[in-house]
Amino acid sequence: MELIHAQPIVNSIIYSFLGILILLIGYFIIEKITPENTWKEVVQKNNIAVAIVLAAFIIGISMIISAAIHG
Repeated sequence: MELIHAQPIVNSIIYSFLGILILLIGYFIIEKITPENTWKEVVQKNNIAVAIVLAAFIIGISMIISAAIHG
């Protein structure tokens, strides 16, 4: 019977949480830099332009974090 090596699974979980944490920190930095509350603009005022810019930011930062973690 083969033993399951848990180290790659543990590494994946750690790097996933690390990536999500870095993404949230990046979002809060952008939230502080911008003059308006982006979440309020998107949800309450239905501002599609801000939603598109925010989505592009999240995708871009996610790609950078993924490349940095992957190596």
